[in-house]
Amino acid sequence: MEYSRRLYERILKIASYRHAAVYLGGLSFSEAIILPIPPDFLLIPMVLANKAKAWYFAGVTTVSSVLGGVVGYLIGVYLYESVGKWLIDLYGLGEYFGMLRIWYDEYGIWVVLLSGFLPIPYKVFTIASGVFAMAMIPFIIGSAIGRATRFYAVSGVCYWAGDSIGRLMKNIASPIAWILSLLLIVGFVYWTIQ
Repeated sequence: MEYSRRLYERILKIASYRHAAVYLGGLSFSEAIILPIPPDFLLIPMVLANKAKAWYFAGVTTVSSVLGGVVGYLIGVYLYESVGKWLIDLYGLGEYFGMLRIWYDEYGIWVVLLSGFLPIPYKVFTIASGVFAMAMIPFIIGSAIGRATRFYAVSGVCYWAGDSIGRLMKNIASPIAWILSLLLIVGFVYWTIQ
């Protein structure tokens, strides 16, 4: 329990750094292309550490994520065979990719709008949007609305219920860290023996 409290306090300290918004933007941008860590893991402690900047942090996360999404889209258009397919395979997301073709044909922009709330990583949607030739402007609009809705909702919950969330995070930070570490190790072992 003491370890989880120290881990949580360390995350809060990082989140309150002067240039923390740059780290948040980098994480959001990279998550839309390659990283498996959702920006919420940094957004939540940043809002808890500085509620006055909750909406600013949500904006940084949204804009960076959409810009990263555009890069993912371009990978889908121009580099799918060399880079995009490798990224999809790296995270074992091929089954989602095949399912998305059907969803794009049926629902179009709605798929991108809802991507912020589905358990499928956003990078799959960015690359798929390019591969399946979704027009770029609807992709950007759908991404902006979907991502903003998610990140402003997360920031809003942290802003209004921050103290309760802070207490909860102090208690669960250590188990979450152990579970994520275990998942990364299992994933790495699985990927190397394939």
